[in-house]
This record gives sequence, structure tokens and C-alpha cells, in this order.
Amino acid sequence: MPEQATPSLLNIDIEQADGTAVVRCTGKLVSGVCDVLYTEVSRLIPLSKRIVLDLTDLKLMDSMGLGTIVRLYVSTKAAGVELQLVNIGKRVRELLGMTGLLSVFTTCGEHTIRMP
Repeated sequence: MPEQATPSLLNIDIEQADGTAVVRCTGKLVSGVCDVLYTEVSRLIPLSKRIVLDLTDLKLMDSMGLGTIVRLYVSTKAAGVELQLVNIGKRVRELLGMTGLLSVFTTCGEHTIRMP
């Protein structure tokens, strides 16, 4: 039986301009793919003043995904970089709210990403 290519659970698109990086996440931020997001965003920290995670098309996030977001928050905070979450879907917002983390993150209004 031939192997079929399985689509990636998480796709990341990065746009950078004037010290701001917008990271658009599509798919699922779940165990097994979290290191991809952490690695890609970590590379942006020394080059950025602000990192925006656009979660418009993020359909699911599990506890490992949540842990990755928290790790990114700690890393950006330590480096003096602002981490913002935008366009948080209902399920992800509920998870952040349930864990008490929604108030920790800087969140922007729906569909609003301000590039400098």
C-alpha cells in the first residue's frame, strides 16, 4: 500500500516589518507540532519588538499547545518583546479563560493587526 502524504496539522506564515512580526497559525496546535511554532517564533525574538500571533484559523489547541503559548510568553517577556494574541476563536478563548491565562496575554480586537 503506498504511503499517502498527511497534511501538516499546523501551518505557520510569518510577515515581518519594522520590528513587528505577525505569525499566522492555521490548523491545530496540538502535541507533536508545538515545537514547530516555538522554534519559528523563538527565531523572531531577537529581531522583534512585538510578535503578534494571529489565531484566526487555529481550529484546536490542546494542553501542549497552551504550554507552548506560555513558553513563548515567558521567552518574549524575558527578552523585552511584547507578545500579542489576535483573533482568538471561541474554543481557544474558552481554554485560555478556563486556565486563567486570558488576562495574562495582550489581546487585540478581532481582525485588527496594526503593522507599524
